[in-house]
Amino acid sequence: MSKKFKTVAVGGTFDEFHKGHRALLVKAFELGEQVLIGLSSDEFAEKLNKPHATAPYKQRLEELKAFLREHDFLERTRIVTLDDVYGVTLSKGCVEALVVSKETESTAVKINEERKRIGLSALHIVVIDMIPSENHVPVSTTRIHRGEIDREGHILKMRK
Repeated sequence: MSKKFKTVAVGGTFDEFHKGHRALLVKAFELGEQVLIGLSSDEFAEKLNKPHATAPYKQRLEELKAFLREHDFLERTRIVTLDDVYGVTLSKGCVEALVVSKETESTAVKINEERKRIGLSALHIVVIDMIPSENHVPVSTTRIHRGEIDREGHILKMRK
């Protein structure tokens, strides 16, 4: 089966590698022959002001690679370190599409606005829905850090 795009990109911190991250990556591999994964550097992750500590880059990279190996995606992958939201997306011919979640769709729009400003064509944006947990609230790293859910979206405690 031929893929829709030669190269798609997906980016993230991929902390507490969870069900939502897996869904995002699977969609990217369904659409692209090659997938460029931008993994936030420790410095960039810190600048994002997340409401919790983020695991070190090396640990996040190893969890990501374990998933890619497990699904035979590794040979179709290029992982780059992200030091900002743009990564390599402002280079001509780097990728054809971005795969994002509803939560990060605004970043993809920002990338296309910057591409337009510098004279590059817009990238296709493919948006996937957030993956719900057992209580229908989206799975997120923040919720995992709070101890509300596990990485599969199972409820760990009731909120008051």
